[in-house]
Amino acid sequence: MPAQILAFGGSLRRDSWNHRIAEIAASGAREAGADTHVIHLADYPLPLFNEDEESRDAPPKEVVELRALFRDHQGMIIGCPEYNGSITAALKNAIDWLTRPEEGQPRLACFRNKVAGLVSASPGPNGGIRGLTPVRTILSHIQVFVIPQQVAVGKIHESLSPDGILAPESMHEQCLEVGRQVAEVANRLHH
Repeated sequence: MPAQILAFGGSLRRDSWNHRIAEIAASGAREAGADTHVIHLADYPLPLFNEDEESRDAPPKEVVELRALFRDHQGMIIGCPEYNGSITAALKNAIDWLTRPEEGQPRLACFRNKVAGLVSASPGPNGGIRGLTPVRTILSHIQVFVIPQQVAVGKIHESLSPDGILAPESMHEQCLEVGRQVAEVANRLHH
């Protein structure tokens, strides 16, 4: 069975640049033989994590749905927006909810031994690169293998065509390669 790869952007904005760049990387994973599932975090509106909310009778249904998605995938591709030089609140909140203990599941079931590829994009010249380091650190801490290659696309509003092709071609190829590597490593680790 091919590796199952989950792809999404760390922003809640529907037409997020980072969602679109994650889609490009996901197409690279498909080229490498993976099954990919692209989601929008906005489709899973999570309350701000706090232990009082967690201690209620049942977790919010969006948490239950996201947990199932993450558990069912061996890898992930994340488009990581840079907000004020760091990770977005939406992405951090999702990770915080998904790392909490879940009855009947091993610790960190949504993340442990999974593979991740990170990409970012920004209208600025640095492509959101400062947002990649905190995401890499958090994921590594929760036992995700983050592939070494990452891509930060600067001036995305000038380099991404309406049909989802990045210019120059070498940048598009780098994004595809992140997806390919996630698929290849996930296949090796889980088969």
